Amino acid sequence: MKPYQRVPIQECGEPLMPIPLTQFAVVTPHPYAVLGAPYGNLSPYFLRQGVLQKLIQAQTHLQAQCPGWHLQIFDAYRPVAVQQFMVTYTFEQLAQAEGLDVTALSQTDRDRINAQVLKFWALPSLNPAMPPPHSTGAAVDLTVVNAQGKSLDMGSDIDEISLRSYPDHFANSPDSDQQRYHQHRHLLTAAMATAGFRQHPNEWWHFSWGDQLWAWQMGEVARYGSAQDLNIKPA
Repeated sequence: MKPYQRVPIQECGEPLMPIPLTQFAVVTPHPYAVLGAPYGNLSPYFLRQGVLQKLIQAQTHLQAQCPGWHLQIFDAYRPVAVQQFMVTYTFEQLAQAEGLDVTALSQTDRDRINAQVLKFWALPSLNPAMPPPHSTGAAVDLTVVNAQGKSLDMGSDIDEISLRSYPDHFANSPDSDQQRYHQHRHLLTAAMATAGFRQHPNEWWHFSWGDQLWAWQMGEVARYGSAQDLNIKPA
């Protein structure tokens, strides 16, 4: 159990709303769907109504600072089945990168790799008291594109399992390129913070509002639990 999963949830019942993709930049095709993640008839491009309003607010702030720039949506709502798929996929990729046979891992290797995965991925829990952040519809993974539609270089890819993914990894680097990565990350973080989002401690790309992770950071009660059984409003 992660510390934020102990935070109580008082579900507010807001519906999932489609992200107006024409207002944002979007990573297409969706990277998890390409891998075969089981979305069924659902879409990753949904957020809770209040969270979506705040995302639009964050982009408005970004564009006031940098006209023509956009937030680029990588991932948002994630059913628990997709969370399980991606945790398993990430585990297998890490094992294979070390030249290990996933079907014949020692318990030591299994525990070690699993610990690496869980620094970045939440447990795909069906327990209503500890839903994965993305399964609440209150978390979004994103980056920034400039007026020419080019993604800013953040110094690591979204979902990279390494210390480079920590938000402030490049903060004290004397290297000019790495300082530029940090400035790009700060631009994203500042835009999201103006709307009240909080950043995942280990991921420069992950922001949430109203879920357990946000509530743990804010010292509040979570407003959004699992969105699995909520109504989804059409576009």
